[in-house]
Amino acid sequence: MSQRFDNKVVLITGAASGMARATALRMGREGAKVFCADINAAGAEETAAAIRAAGGQAQAAAGDIGEPAQCRALVDQAVARFGGLDVLCNIAGRGGLRAFTEETVESWNAAFAVNVNGPFHLSQAALPHLLARRGNIVNVASTAGLQGQAYMPAYTASKHALVGLTKSMAVEFGRKGLRVNAVCPGGTATPFLQTFAVPEGAEMDLIGHMQLLPDMARPEDIANMICFAASDEARFVNGALLSVDGGTVAA
Repeated sequence: MSQRFDNKVVLITGAASGMARATALRMGREGAKVFCADINAAGAEETAAAIRAAGGQAQAAAGDIGEPAQCRALVDQAVARFGGLDVLCNIAGRGGLRAFTEETVESWNAAFAVNVNGPFHLSQAALPHLLARRGNIVNVASTAGLQGQAYMPAYTASKHALVGLTKSMAVEFGRKGLRVNAVCPGGTATPFLQTFAVPEGAEMDLIGHMQLLPDMARPEDIANMICFAASDEARFVNGALLSVDGGTVAA
């Protein structure tokens, strides 16, 4: 396997499971020093331990990215542990299916806290370190950030906001050597998908159009794109929205 991340320092949120864990493991195999962050401390440590067992370097830390102070602390810990920062992968997310009329202030605010505010605060804290190394940010949005999707108003709105943040930062900092891209997965077989329970009385055809192919992506499929976007192979890719959805948004 190529060593695209040899001696690169990478901070990954949501690293306890799913596509973030798959990304952490792959980057670790490719030489990265991986800082695994998640609100699930035990899960983050399991991922870091797996990287170390395979001969890589990794450190785990617990943190709630919905809290600005904890975002800054995670960046500070990663830099203190590994001496700098080259890549920030904002992968942690919060979602679920809910009829618009059943959306609550609490669930709306929680979605934005994790899906938008977290990446914003992490990116702001990481910015000087990333600029110093001409690094990059990979945000994980969703097909819900590219098109309207029924029964997920907070998730869709927050992922559209993350897409907007990606584009804004890409334009503002591109000339300074910082790339910012968004990977937009469709349905992916991860524990996260278990939060997407179909609301009672939902029109199933409105949900069915979200998935073009009969099967779902694997976490590794999304990790492959994240790793490409974060690597020097994508040196001329900036402000891109990279769909990994089997063609769903093309239909």
